Amino acid sequence: AWALSDYGFKVVVSSFFADIFKNNALNNGLLPVQVSNSFLSIMLKKVQQDPAEEIEVNLEKQTITLLRTDESEPFEINPYKKKCLQNGYDDIDYLLSILKKVDAYEKGTTV
Repeated sequence: AWALSDYGFKVVVSSFFADIFKNNALNNGLLPVQVSNSFLSIMLKKVQQDPAEEIEVNLEKQTITLLRTDESEPFEINPYKKKCLQNGYDDIDYLLSILKKVDAYEKGTTV
């Protein structure tokens, strides 16, 4: 996954990802979008027919859409990993972003 990310890929789409690949991808800032077999078949067919077919992945809405035909499918992502991707965080960056909340919790007070 790090090689794909290092090469510039931001998203990979498949009907199946092994857990280790999915976790490594997310930890490297690469979004693994898992779609149904039927949607993947449609997507591949459209791209084969027209290599200029555009595909939009909307992380906020958790959808993948074929823009010319407006065919769309939702995808799942762990809310924590979604927040990390949206903010460009790794696990350490995330913890640093909530440091005041962690300190307040440890002191038994609220933020």
